[in-house]
Amino acid sequence: MYISEQEVRAVLTYDTLIPAIRQALIDFSAGRVNQPPRMILRAGNAEGHRNGWFAIMPVVAGDFMAVKTVTWYPANDELGLHTHMAVVELLNRATGEPLALMDGRLITEMRTAAVSAVAFSALAPAHFETAPRTLGILGSGVQARAHITALRQVWPELNDIRIWSRNPANAKKLAGEVGATAATIEQASSAEVVLTVTSAQTPVLRGELLRPNALILAVGATGATIRELDDAAMLSSFIVAESRSCVERESGDLLLSGAKVHADLGEILANPAAANIPRDRRVISKSVGMAVEDLTAARLVWQARQSISPDNA
Repeated sequence: MYISEQEVRAVLTYDTLIPAIRQALIDFSAGRVNQPPRMILRAGNAEGHRNGWFAIMPVVAGDFMAVKTVTWYPANDELGLHTHMAVVELLNRATGEPLALMDGRLITEMRTAAVSAVAFSALAPAHFETAPRTLGILGSGVQARAHITALRQVWPELNDIRIWSRNPANAKKLAGEVGATAATIEQASSAEVVLTVTSAQTPVLRGELLRPNALILAVGATGATIRELDDAAMLSSFIVAESRSCVERESGDLLLSGAKVHADLGEILANPAAANIPRDRRVISKSVGMAVEDLTAARLVWQARQSISPDNA
C-alpha cells in the first residue's frame, strides 16, 4: 500500500499526533526504543549550500518497525521545490511484513512541530510564573507555519506572534495568512517564547536580544557544523534535549558553543516533579528529529487508513 501526502493530510491530526509523540519521547528515554544513529550522506550534486544530503533513519518500537529516507536540499527554495522530501516504510515487528509505504514530507513537517508542542507543554508551566502570551519566530517557511498550528493546539493564551525572516516579503506573507505580525529580528527575539526554524548555517538568534527568562524552541540547524543560536544564547541557558544522545551528536548549536545538556525531554515528561526547570534563567529546548517520531506518525496514518478501508491492508 502506498499512501500519498494528500492521504496522509486527510487522516493525520495534531489532536492525535501530539499525545502520541509525547509517549514516544517517554518510551525513548526509558530505553524502550531501538534507534541507531541516522546515517547521513552528502549528495555531491553541487558546491556550497546547493549540496544536498540524504539520510537513512531506521527504528524499532512497540509492535512496529520503520525506516525513513529523507533528503534536504537547501537550494530547492530557489527552484520552487520543498527543501525536505521523504518516504517512510512501516513494517510489522512480529513478522517483518511491510505494511505501508507513505510519503514522509508531511509526516516530517508535522512530527517536528508536534515535538515542539510537547516541549512547550512540559516546560512553559514549570518555567513561567504566568502563562506566556508572545511568540517570536525566526523563519517563515514550512516549519514556521506548522509550528503555529501545533502550538495553538496546546497554548490557548497565545495572542501575539511576531515573524522575522531574512526575506521580509515572506514574513509579511505568512503573517497575513496566520494572523501574526511581520517583525524585526529584535522584536521577534524579545518575545517570551522564541522559535528558531531557519535554514541558517551561522547564528541568527543572539543572546543579547533575548529576555533573561526566555523559552527558546530551537528546531533548525540540524548538523554538527551549522547553528542558529550564538554562544551567548547557548551558554546562558538551561538546555533540554529532545534526546541527549542525538543532540550531543548532531547539534552544531551545542557542539560549536561548548554548551552542555542539562535534561532529557522524555525524562521530564515521565517525571515533571524531578525536572527542576529554572525560572530565573533562559531555557532552550533543542530538537534534531528522530526516527521514532516518524514511526509514531506513520503508525497513526496506517491505523487511520485501516479503520477507513481495512481491505486495503
